[in-house]
Amino acid sequence: MQSSSKRTYYLIPYLAWMLLFVIAPIILVVYFSLFDLHGNFSFVNYQNFFTSVYLKLTLSSFWYALLITGFTLLIAYPTAYWLTKTKHKHLWLLLIIIPSWINLLLKTYAFIGIFGVFGPINAFLGMFGIDQQQILYTDFSFIFVSVYIFIPFMILPIFNSLDKMNPTLIDASRDLGASTWTTFTKVIFPLTINGVKSGIQAVFIPSLSLFMITRLIAGNKVITLGTAIEQQFLVTQNWGMGSTIAVFLILFMVIIMMLTGQKDKGVLLNGQNK
Repeated sequence: MQSSSKRTYYLIPYLAWMLLFVIAPIILVVYFSLFDLHGNFSFVNYQNFFTSVYLKLTLSSFWYALLITGFTLLIAYPTAYWLTKTKHKHLWLLLIIIPSWINLLLKTYAFIGIFGVFGPINAFLGMFGIDQQQILYTDFSFIFVSVYIFIPFMILPIFNSLDKMNPTLIDASRDLGASTWTTFTKVIFPLTINGVKSGIQAVFIPSLSLFMITRLIAGNKVITLGTAIEQQFLVTQNWGMGSTIAVFLILFMVIIMMLTGQKDKGVLLNGQNK
């Protein structure tokens, strides 16, 4: 009885945190979504969300989030695999993670200078006689900067999964005559799928709600759900519509987390049945 009461006592700070900073904000967002621009109780915001404008915005957000996640995964997986084979793997991993400690706004402004008309990229192209290019305010610059920012969050979980994998399983696959591709698709990738799912969660979900990068790098030519929420709250002052978009964004995030949730199937890692 005493141990049970102590456990309940220790849960109080956690429950208070969840109530004040998770549940209460969500309830407020849902509450404000039920009022129109004039403060009247209405479901008009939910009706408006299913119009062509917001449906196209939602599809556009998912498309850009999918591109960012896909490119990040294509770069992060081989990088993480290479890191596990290096001598000082944790040092290299630290060097990759360090840029994520820098303020996001500072990194974004740095890319504004790099991609600018008079930046180093255009200066390099000028050495080959290529005229100045408008690299900023394009889909390329937006996706490039987003991938750069999110790469550490994809590499880390994949690296952990690869590092924990029992190497004798790879040796056994090769001894049985499996090719490199077969070993990867039938052994390595299935054993690291949880790391991939965690990386997808860490990249895809924030990519849906990007707004600062779209402002500074894409020049509002790329509109995401996060940008729409910002405009509704700060520009049009329509808190109801902004809250409605936020409600659907929360629902999308929950669905994505459910689809990419980790399921332990007793995979053999490090010689132990997990």
